[in-house]
Amino acid sequence: MTVTVRVPAKVNVQLGVGGLRADGFHDLANVFFAVALGDEVTAEPGEGVTLTCTGPDAASVPLDDSNLAARAARLLAAHHGVTPNVRLHIAKAIPVAGGMAGGSADGAAALVACDALWGLDTPFETLLELAAELGSDVPFALVGGVALGRGRGEILEPLPVAGTFHWVFAVADGGLSTPAVFRECDRLREEAGTGSSDADVPTPDADPALLAALADGDPVALAAALTNDLQAPAISLRPALAETLRAGTEAGAIGALVSGSGPTCAFLAKDAEAAAAIAKSLEESGTCRAAHATYGPAPGARVS
Repeated sequence: MTVTVRVPAKVNVQLGVGGLRADGFHDLANVFFAVALGDEVTAEPGEGVTLTCTGPDAASVPLDDSNLAARAARLLAAHHGVTPNVRLHIAKAIPVAGGMAGGSADGAAALVACDALWGLDTPFETLLELAAELGSDVPFALVGGVALGRGRGEILEPLPVAGTFHWVFAVADGGLSTPAVFRECDRLREEAGTGSSDADVPTPDADPALLAALADGDPVALAAALTNDLQAPAISLRPALAETLRAGTEAGAIGALVSGSGPTCAFLAKDAEAAAAIAKSLEESGTCRAAHATYGPAPGARVS
């Protein structure tokens, strides 16, 4: 028996970052948007937990217990008191360390795949709790669609959305460390004299204009409301991202931002035809390694 689960990548259409908390985290107002670009994780019976991976970035994917898919399998097995025997294969399409939560997506997919393979019938709420133990972005990969993430991003509130939005993702060479980007955010705030602690920076909230644009299915209004507090720190660490953003905008994107902690850049297009043209132009611009046109919102991790 084999079980294959498809799981979406995400873009943060709003990423508001609060000040540094005593526990080392930041409060977030994180509007997740799931897109059709995604990974597939296949589970089949095995001895212990083993991992394989194929895809453009496969060489960058760890195949040991640091991989969230392996950790997810072990966590689910421990929760139910069963032996974690599974072979997991990741067909990787989401850029690695690209700010699109590819590792988190694989963790969510492994939870669903192992649950089905082992016949555990775990309640969805329990899967969400286990996902939150794995990482802040893992629960959203289970939920999909569009949702507001609070706390570290793991407390989710599904949001209404109408219609389909068309995106292009420009993949950079190499990755960016999410902790390093958050540290740079704190450093830039200190440098600007605003302070970086949660006593200095207000707790962020979702932008009403952005929520209305999603609910109305209005890509032009959404483009105007896109924000990411980690964009400046990502560009500070990788200045070439500014050229990628410029190239996509000049190619006709109506909105552009760094995706999450980067270095992938996300571009909102007015329609599917425009998205295809923007992707072609970006690939020809030399400012990115690859560009992918896709759409959303997409469902969360599902058996395919």
